[in-house]
This record gives sequence, structure tokens and C-alpha cells, in this order.
Amino acid sequence: MALPSPAQGSRPAHTGKQRVLVSSTSSDSHTWNLVFLQLMLEEMGNQVINIGACVPDELLIAECRRHRPDVVVISSVNGHGFLDGKRMIGRLRAEPDLARMPVVIGGKLGTRGSSVFGRHLMDAGFDAVFEDSAGIEPFRSYLELAPHAAELEATA
Repeated sequence: MALPSPAQGSRPAHTGKQRVLVSSTSSDSHTWNLVFLQLMLEEMGNQVINIGACVPDELLIAECRRHRPDVVVISSVNGHGFLDGKRMIGRLRAEPDLARMPVVIGGKLGTRGSSVFGRHLMDAGFDAVFEDSAGIEPFRSYLELAPHAAELEATA
């Protein structure tokens, strides 16, 4: 899986700390996963903007413009991450100023527990997909490597 390129926009130079926007999908009302992610990401040294649960696509797009995060993390617990995520990433990628912003999704992406969603969500526009069955370590590793990949790209 390729590491994301930094989004183009008006954010300051990378300082080693990532600005991470955390959200759920529009139909997911769970908040415990968002609090867990926020605490874990802050423990890793990141600045976190948690915009909460049941976030409509329009609000997510507006908050991405407002905060210009280094990465957007979408979490799903209710099993509709695939359906909501596919629609949401299509809308976000259709915005020229947000088209290259790194966006990942993870959690319970379907109601049948299948791991067939990853490739479809990557093809739809996500930079990475993390199935709940793999645990949290692949996500943590991805975030730890992402800033270094962006720095290497910038110097290439």
C-alpha cells in the first residue's frame, strides 16, 4: 500500500507532528471509537481535531477546508463504513482543493464481517483501509511512517 502524499493547501511546514482530523461516517452514531482514536493519536504526538459522530459529507468537507489536516481518519463501528465511506470519499475527491488530501478509513466496514471491502474502498479513493479484524497495529504503523514518506517525497 502506498503512503499518502501531503495535500496541497495553506498549511504550515511539517513539524514532525501531524494534524489529524477524526470523524465517523454520516450514519455512525458511536463515539467511543472516536475518543479512543483521539487519545491514541494524541499519545503518539499528533494534534487531533475530533469532529464527532454522524458527520454529514458536507460538514466533513467544510472541516477539511477549515483545518487542512495532514490526514483524515474515518472510523466505522456500525458496519456501514463501506457504503457511507464510498459515497463520502467520492464527494471529497470531487473537490479540487481536497482531491489529494490523505484520507483513511477503518473499523467495521460491513455487516457480514468480510474483508472484501479494502480493495473497493482504495479504488474509490481512500489512501488506506484498515479492517477491524487486523487490530490497531497496522493503523499505528501507517501513521508513524506517513510523515517520513511525505518528507522523503518533498526532498526527491
